[in-house]
Order: sequence, then C-alpha cells, then structure tokens
Amino acid sequence: MEKRPSREEKAMVLDFLPNGYPFDTRPAHIKTPIAQAIGKEHFVLLELVPKKGIFLQPNEDVYIGEGKRDKIHHITGKLEFDKLTQTAQSSLEEFIALRVKQNEKRFVDFFNTAGPINMRRHQMELIPGIGKKHMWEIIEERKVKPFESFEDMQKRVKLLPDPQKAIIKRLLMEIKGEDKYTLFVGN
Repeated sequence: MEKRPSREEKAMVLDFLPNGYPFDTRPAHIKTPIAQAIGKEHFVLLELVPKKGIFLQPNEDVYIGEGKRDKIHHITGKLEFDKLTQTAQSSLEEFIALRVKQNEKRFVDFFNTAGPINMRRHQMELIPGIGKKHMWEIIEERKVKPFESFEDMQKRVKLLPDPQKAIIKRLLMEIKGEDKYTLFVGN
C-alpha cells in the first residue's frame, strides 16, 4: 500500500511578513505577503499566502485544509528550517513545547508502541538521551502496564531523562532535517 503524504488541516503562524521577504528585489506592488507557519498535527514547515487584506499575527491558528479557507489564499509549499526568519525560529521551540504538552498521550503512546527500525536499531533509540539500557527498561515496563503519562514513565524507569524534553529535542532535530529517520514530522 502506498503511503500518502500527510496533509495538514491547521497551522500556526510563526511569522508574518506583510511586505514579503526583505531579500525579494521585485517592486513592492508585485510582492505578496508571506506567512511562515507550522502544521499543528505533522509539524511540517509551510509558506502560506494570506487572502488580500488579511493581516496575520504570530501564534495565530489558521485553517489550511481542503475547502473554504477564511484567511489563507494558498499554500506556496514546504519550507526548509534555514529559510525561517529569526522570529519564526524563536517561536518554533515554544510552539513545539506547547504541542507536546497538549498531546502528551500521543507521545506517551509512542513509547508504548515503538518498535525496531531494523535488526540493530530501535525507534526509541532515536530519542535523545535514550540508549539501549533505557530502551530495554521501557520495553519491560510497558509489558507490565502501558505508560499513562511522562510522569508515570519517569517514576517507573530509573534515571530516565525527561521524556517530554527529549521528544521536544527530537522534533526540533526532525524539523531541522538532522536525521534521515522521522518519527513525528510529516507522519
């Protein structure tokens, strides 16, 4: 079965450039306003063009799914991390920390269901601070009873680094394209 690329329904504006990019040398009347945003479900960086007369605010949620959009005219495409403005980059970590906290169950479930990538590597080992020892302890503990929260994980697995912070680090690594494997971004 072919895996379809994941589509975002909602995004959060990281930065809004009402006059387009400063390095765009075209005349001002040709430039279009640009919003740099991140998808709320799959953490995909996107470049959006708002509808005429719409001014977006950083941290504003916008609908970008199928059908009628109230604020966004079209999606220009995906963005690379190094194309983000400084404002967008500084908003990014805050956004990710908030989304991990809001979706704790999703990320705890990752630890409850993660499996091997190949004969030598496990998905959990891709999480910063989790090596073979912690991986095996997590696997043994989840057999006894699935984890219910990050706090539950830390109580049951000795000396486990903060799983919430580790997930945030992993998401940033994936967004920056620092690893060929993706666990959360675009999935």
